[in-house]
Amino acid sequence: MPKVARMSIKRDIENCRICADRFAATATGHAPRPVAWFSGKARILIAGQAPGARVHEAGIPFHDPSGDRLRDWLGVDGATFYDTSRIAIIPMAFCFPGYNAKGSDLPPPKICAATWRAPVLAELGTPDLTLLIGGYAQSWHLGGRISVTDRVTAWRDHAPRVFPLPHPSWRNTGWLKRNPWFEAELLPVLRARVQEVLT
Repeated sequence: MPKVARMSIKRDIENCRICADRFAATATGHAPRPVAWFSGKARILIAGQAPGARVHEAGIPFHDPSGDRLRDWLGVDGATFYDTSRIAIIPMAFCFPGYNAKGSDLPPPKICAATWRAPVLAELGTPDLTLLIGGYAQSWHLGGRISVTDRVTAWRDHAPRVFPLPHPSWRNTGWLKRNPWFEAELLPVLRARVQEVLT
């Protein structure tokens, strides 16, 4: 029988307010709204950074242009992407961290991963494919202090079970233009692996 994530873990995450004071003190002055999107049956783990402002409002992960780009990278439609029996989306922090006074994204609070990551990953078990999006997820899962570019450049060292990826944000459009090998070499292999795992 497939393993199913205990609803109590999801419910506990959704009710978490451990960062309430931290978020209230940001430039956005927002309240926590954890976005927990996973099931113990998932075959693909997307380890991201943290929800953005649009995801905070919608309560749906990657419900923004970054999500559109990520789904294109994976070669999947929205129905497949949001099917928690197939894909688990576990960011390093479940809540939108907010903006600083200059309007820049704040990093995911470390206390979130310290509190929730181990028990959630224990529930998920070992997925067939793990996608590490951005530096925070890559450092947590792979260790070391290596740049995202160096991690992604060495993607063959981790494939086919793990793929380090840049964040699909529009802010990385310049990075994609400077690194055409990403779309030419990595993405075809990634899409084929996604289809293999989901079939």
